Amino acid sequence: MAAFTEASMNALRHTGDELADATVATLFERGEVGKFNTLMRYVSTAGAPLPDGLPDVAREYLEATGAPPAWVDWGEMERARLFFIDNNVHIATALSFASMPACYLVPHVAKLLSASHGLAYPSKRMAETGQFTVHLMQPDAFEAGSRFIPAAQKVRLLHASIRHHLKREDRWDADALGTPICQEDMIGGQMFFSMLVLDSLHRLGIHMSEEGADAYYYAWRVVGAMLGVDQEAVPGSLDEARQFLDLYMLRHMGPSAEGVHLTRQLIDLYEEVVPGTLFDPIVSALIRHLVGDTCADWLQVPRTSWDTLVKAVPHLLGVMETIEDRSPLAAWALDRVGHLTTFLELSSLTRGRVMHYAVPEQLRKEYDVSGAVPRTRRWVPPSATVAGRPTD
Repeated sequence: MAAFTEASMNALRHTGDELADATVATLFERGEVGKFNTLMRYVSTAGAPLPDGLPDVAREYLEATGAPPAWVDWGEMERARLFFIDNNVHIATALSFASMPACYLVPHVAKLLSASHGLAYPSKRMAETGQFTVHLMQPDAFEAGSRFIPAAQKVRLLHASIRHHLKREDRWDADALGTPICQEDMIGGQMFFSMLVLDSLHRLGIHMSEEGADAYYYAWRVVGAMLGVDQEAVPGSLDEARQFLDLYMLRHMGPSAEGVHLTRQLIDLYEEVVPGTLFDPIVSALIRHLVGDTCADWLQVPRTSWDTLVKAVPHLLGVMETIEDRSPLAAWALDRVGHLTTFLELSSLTRGRVMHYAVPEQLRKEYDVSGAVPRTRRWVPPSATVAGRPTD
């Protein structure tokens, strides 16, 4: 089992993504960013011919990153897809009410997120995350005609462009924070969307097999590789993921004005999605239930009358899962409801738009930083690995 220490984590703070960074730097040097963004709006499916006039450096990047890693186990990816189908609503809930708030609990990440997407369209990042995950879990995600690979290629360039801006404009304290969107933070993000999602499903009382949990985590390792994350530095198992995530959060989590602001936007967004106002408090209550009182207080998540009621959710979901297990018809119906719920939620978030993940030509001016998976053994999250910060 790999050992993650303060020293090993510090080393990850000084590395970005060499291929994407070089591509973006060349695009900016040659003044080709606008042309790239315009032409890339037409590149939305894998295997489609690249448009004429695309800058050479961009064409080389897209050709080099247009296929998944050679080491992918396709049987494991199929198990991950079936796990997603079986749990799509629960996964969407975990992404919305645990993974995104967790990002806001890391002050330098919250500050960066507040700088890199428009506050006038606060659902943009949630829509991007939702679409990205849905594209990933399609049966043809890595085949010609899929939308996942182009989305991954664009997100990787988006991250590189943010690094480029912050470094070029001297708006990032590299001595204190290392490289913006560094390997440690990218691995941390991979943990938020994999390990933390599984933790949240367990907290909601969802029955997961060990095979299903392992496969879902594996799928995000494939995603991370395609986003430029060094998989040699990534936890190889859920036990190692627990160790990394514990240490990462102990190193960085805390309150921040940006974290509070982004959380307020998230709550407002989902209160708009929920019909009427009667059930609005359940949004705050779910966040508080999934991230815990200390973190919720840091994010200034309101306490509501639903805080106690929401603790009954695992019992309700347990009853639904028992019905699903015993009745093929009920399983089919609940899966269809899950599919429709996810679809309607995404439609609301995107307002009917397709997320294009364009390379930003500038950042906000005010920013400154100095079939179900077989249910064999039920998965239980690995225990916490640290009570305090480990030493070397």
